[in-house]
Amino acid sequence: MSVRPAPRTDRGRLLLVLALAAAVTAFTATVPLLRGFFDLRVYYGTVHTWLAHGGRIYDYRVPGTAYGFTYPPFAALALLPLAALGRPAAIAASLLVNLAALAVVLRILAGPGWRRHGWYRWSLALCALALFEPLRDTFSFGQVNLVLLALVLGDCRLLAAGRDRWAGAGIGLAAAVKLTPALFIGLLLLARRWRAAAVAAVVALAATGLAAWADPGASRYYWTEALWDTGRVGRLDYVSNQSLQGVLARLGEPDRAPWAAAVLLVLGLWAWRAGRAVAAGDWAAAFALTGAAACLVSPITWVHHLVWLLPAFTVLARAGHPRLAGALYAVLCTSVVWLWFDDASGPGGFLGSNAYTWITLGLLLGLPTGQPSAPRAFLALSARVTANAPSPASPATATVPGQSESSSGAGPAVAATGAADAGAAEAARSASSEPTGSTRPAAAKPQSSS
Repeated sequence: MSVRPAPRTDRGRLLLVLALAAAVTAFTATVPLLRGFFDLRVYYGTVHTWLAHGGRIYDYRVPGTAYGFTYPPFAALALLPLAALGRPAAIAASLLVNLAALAVVLRILAGPGWRRHGWYRWSLALCALALFEPLRDTFSFGQVNLVLLALVLGDCRLLAAGRDRWAGAGIGLAAAVKLTPALFIGLLLLARRWRAAAVAAVVALAATGLAAWADPGASRYYWTEALWDTGRVGRLDYVSNQSLQGVLARLGEPDRAPWAAAVLLVLGLWAWRAGRAVAAGDWAAAFALTGAAACLVSPITWVHHLVWLLPAFTVLARAGHPRLAGALYAVLCTSVVWLWFDDASGPGGFLGSNAYTWITLGLLLGLPTGQPSAPRAFLALSARVTANAPSPASPATATVPGQSESSSGAGPAVAATGAADAGAAEAARSASSEPTGSTRPAAAKPQSSS
């Protein structure tokens, strides 16, 4: 069967882009579902309660749910501008900030020759990105993952260009907002970039100290209690948790020793592979490997955290493997892990419910390093991905019924799952009581938590 060539006229290209945009819109509207800006509601309610009503940061819960703020105290400081906005304005601001962060990420991944790609390839890239489940979730949760990725990639660009003066500041800020990016400080130490590592550490500590000055009680509570209580974030065995800990939890392994051993093994593999990438001067691969490793070793890696894999797909395509990159990327567009929402037992459940984890692990194991820079890599990948990505005919997954303002939980929470007490344990398995459970096959009798 012959493959039809790409259109050669602007009119043909425009028609193709419009057709793809329509297919992507139909797919997004019917298969994945939107998350109701649930995480943004957590941020919004937390800063309003803290600033306007004298409440404590970690006591706030979204009405009708058990979900509240789980980030370090500095994150609450960074989100204080939300206190000056109404709810609709906060949603608009979240979308604009995420779009700006996505533009920065794409600009860095595309490289210095980004203007050469023109409107056609950029349009294909945006269509492909709109299908990427972690990116969809980041926007519809109102999450901060893209902002953190942009900060970290900014440091990658500085290091690759040999401009070390401010390198590390972005990583330090990202690590002060969420703990996972702190592994990039480890990369700087591994690469013996002492100045950049010091800048990152000082920025992270200064931001953390500022938060401790602003609210000593909240800082004391977070670092001594909340940080160590994974139950605040959600159930470890929930299918959205695509980390090593999630795999073991779904196997019914409660002991932390196997997880600790797996983490040490992954960190050793990461140090070896990232060290080789740095030695070859391939900072893009080193940062991509670090993002993949961070997703694996974190106790909880919700699906929307996997935007950290975007640099890895770029590196894979740059190294001459666009078909493989497109195929793996397409899997992350399908929401396939939610097919095992109710039951992840058996060999099929073990493979399918952890599909995103296997992709992350495969990227850590096999991502090529030491490749020369190729600014066209990301957009070349996007054309392949658009062809391979799922269409509206893909297996459909269902949307959780909407919830009222007083008892809502339509989108996935920062603390993404779990029932508040034993009496609600059965309800915790339903799509409506799991904020991240809205992308999954339709239940026989879907219920609303309201």
